[in-house]
Amino acid sequence: MFSSSTGARSRTTSARSRIVGWMFLLLGGALAVPTFGLTLVWQTELDRQVDVQLLSEAEKLRAFARTSRDPYTGEHFTTAASLLTAFMSVHPPEHDAAFFSVVDGRVDRRSPGPVPARLDRDPAVVALLARAADTRVRWLDSPAGKVRYGVVPVQVAGDRADTRLALLAFRDRQLRQERHMARMLLVSGCGALVVAGLASWLVAGRVLAPIRLVRQTAERISETDLTQRLPVRGSDDVALLAETFNHMLDRLTQAFTTQRRFLDEVAHELRTPLTVVRGHLELMDGDPDVQHRKTRALLFDELDRMSRIVEDLLLLARAERPDFLTLGPTGLTDLVVDVAAKVQALAPRRWKVAEVADGSVHLDEQRVTQALMQLAANAVSHTGEGDTIEIGVRLWHGRVLLWVADTGPGVAPEDRERIFHCFYQAGTAQPGRTDTGTDTGTRTGTRTGIGIGLALVREIAQAHSGAAHVEDAPGGGARFVLDLPALHPTTEGTHGEQDSDSRGRGEDRRLRRKGAAP
Repeated sequence: MFSSSTGARSRTTSARSRIVGWMFLLLGGALAVPTFGLTLVWQTELDRQVDVQLLSEAEKLRAFARTSRDPYTGEHFTTAASLLTAFMSVHPPEHDAAFFSVVDGRVDRRSPGPVPARLDRDPAVVALLARAADTRVRWLDSPAGKVRYGVVPVQVAGDRADTRLALLAFRDRQLRQERHMARMLLVSGCGALVVAGLASWLVAGRVLAPIRLVRQTAERISETDLTQRLPVRGSDDVALLAETFNHMLDRLTQAFTTQRRFLDEVAHELRTPLTVVRGHLELMDGDPDVQHRKTRALLFDELDRMSRIVEDLLLLARAERPDFLTLGPTGLTDLVVDVAAKVQALAPRRWKVAEVADGSVHLDEQRVTQALMQLAANAVSHTGEGDTIEIGVRLWHGRVLLWVADTGPGVAPEDRERIFHCFYQAGTAQPGRTDTGTDTGTRTGTRTGIGIGLALVREIAQAHSGAAHVEDAPGGGARFVLDLPALHPTTEGTHGEQDSDSRGRGEDRRLRRKGAAP
């Protein structure tokens, strides 16, 4: 009814791990998104500031050219080269920036101070700057990374030289601080993520503790003991779950109690009129009338049949109850041999134990014997005195296979599943065959039952977590098989399971009633 404690603990740990995993994802996303977002914003803002800085330097140059004079002559500058030299001497560039002048395609002067890379010595860069046709700000690559640059042409009256000022900003060097801060954020975020993960594991454990208590209490509730209840503490969702679970157990207990009371009352009500009728018939025992004697015999026969039907119906109803089975170690050889001895009283047939298994498994010996007796009675109803009925058992790949096979006409393929349904009566594979249980028709096709024998066989098999089915017997006829799990198997004198081709030590063993046909 409930999962094992190991599986339940595994599922609880899995739920805890999923909670922590989701917390990791949420916290990781909460840290990663701002970190990368801030880095992107910083980079965009720095590019904007670099552009503003270059444009501002160009405006300073224009203002200087309008108001400044040559410091040596006191007159206006006569050459653009001298103007740029004077400008660079009084206006040093910002950090990680550089200026130099280009006159007729050659570098003339550069701003004082260290620079990340001497681009004024790179002929390709100088040629690129000398060809610039406008003052737009552009990008270029350098050994120091990305560089933002702009070119400002300078002309002085009377000076025909092609003079221009190159403004350079080493953007990647300026990003170093921001990138360092981003790395610090990532490292601190990872540390915070680990701490948060450990905290989440502890918090998840505390959150799941009430659910774990519910599981542990539920494990103590067995199919035959529904008196356990979950403790209800507080008014949160877990308390409501425990309360709902307790209400469900109350309803189950009431349902089981009602079912038991109903079965007891039905059994009493059905048995009482049968007992009354039988008592009155017995009082007629001294009647010499032949017709009365025949009537009494017929009524006694019908009463016996009705009693068997009532008992089977009650047993079929009890099959749904949790106490239907009483499992215990059962020797398979003794089980089959005992059934073979009992079935000889059913009818004179060629009874045979086809195979036995030297082993012991856990099952309900009484119920399995009852199922085999049902199958044997079913076989008797479809065979004659010259036919063979065999009983066998085999251990195979963790399963117990018990069967009853006969040499009768067999079961039609379309009926092999439906004959195990309650109250179903099948047609025949050949004229006269209806395998529907102990209450089925005879070989001539007369139906005298209501079709619950094989349904009871299947219920017994399913109560053992097994199955029942019918198949063609190797020598013709039908073979009904109980396929049950081999719980806690032990062997006697052998190791492991029997081989699929093994016939066991019961091969050719025949058990006959006294006077049975050979």
